[in-house]
Amino acid sequence: MDLEQFAALRTPEGSAALDAAARVAGGDPLTAAAALRSAGVPAGLAAAALTQAELRRRAAGKFGPAAAGMFFTRAGLEQATRAVVARRRAERLRAAGVGTLADLGCGLGADALAAARAGIRVYGVEADPLTAAMAAANAEAAGLADLFTVECGDATAFDVTRVDGVFCDPARRRAGTGRRIFDPNAYSPPWDFVTGLAERVPHTVVKVAPGLDHALIPAGAEAEWVSVDGDLVEAALWCGALAEVPRRATLLREKEGAVTGAAARVMQLTGTGDAAAPVGRPRRFLFDPDPAVVRAHLVAELARDLDATLADPSIAYLYGDEARPTPFARCLEITDVLPFSLKRLRALLRERRVGRVEILKRGSALEPEKLRRDLKLAGDQAASLVLTRVAGAPTVLICRPLPA
Repeated sequence: MDLEQFAALRTPEGSAALDAAARVAGGDPLTAAAALRSAGVPAGLAAAALTQAELRRRAAGKFGPAAAGMFFTRAGLEQATRAVVARRRAERLRAAGVGTLADLGCGLGADALAAARAGIRVYGVEADPLTAAMAAANAEAAGLADLFTVECGDATAFDVTRVDGVFCDPARRRAGTGRRIFDPNAYSPPWDFVTGLAERVPHTVVKVAPGLDHALIPAGAEAEWVSVDGDLVEAALWCGALAEVPRRATLLREKEGAVTGAAARVMQLTGTGDAAAPVGRPRRFLFDPDPAVVRAHLVAELARDLDATLADPSIAYLYGDEARPTPFARCLEITDVLPFSLKRLRALLRERRVGRVEILKRGSALEPEKLRRDLKLAGDQAASLVLTRVAGAPTVLICRPLPA
């Protein structure tokens, strides 16, 4: 899509095309296109409307019902912050006293909209003209155009003395190709500019990739990893007055809120990120930590809370004598600990009539789907297999999950 096509979608004819596209989206794309053309929608407008309808359908998982009135690009939607994460970030900024915020590299406006809903005046800067136009349209659709305005330009040229807070989500994909950028110095804006914001603005937050190397975390910054319903979705650096602890793992339970109608449940584990958990033998229960806990290097803090140990100092599975309830890890009961042997494992599962297995792994080079085929399972029972190492030796644990 280009700016001309987007402008066409903003006309009354475009709105009608979007409504028609929403009614036929999700099925066969050729049938949908034919339906719009038969209704008199020009081919170019029909294609743009159908693209938006499909993107809005996909965006519902991130933005909920609000997605139905928003505009998206494919790359922008993929990189946009989930609404539940953006909302929590906005609440934390507001609680810290941030009243004006610069969103440098605002994209489609996911974070800026959340901040505006929290009562923060947001100035968005976006380099791509189409994305900037869509962000402004999204602000208008949300009724927040008085609190969130967008300018198309260079984020590094924005006068940050105008605001008391900055949020920056540097582009981590190459324009045109969409390929991931792994070198922070190649981000846009570049890493040295991004990390230098903390020296210029008292409240600075930087969204980063979950795989960020801990060595790149600026001194004095709080590094937070966030998971939603068990999926690791992002990391953020909280700088200046916003830094409260060295490391934080935040777990959001959005599905629970959707069921009860309440806000997403928030659980947090904090620590230094450099503590070491004790090492011992496997015990009766295995704890599989949430990925946010693992990436935040807070396994030792969780081990302390669970009175648990590692079986290998480099693998983030914890073992305990009691099935202590925790939101920060899944618990399984271990029935067998075996040195890995395909022949022995296959015989044992056949003996127990195991026909369905869940395969988890850490520290193993085995491919779960290939192992599943090689096991030649048959039976009416189920089990969980954990492929790991114990004291450096390849090991398989046969387990049964416990209720959450």
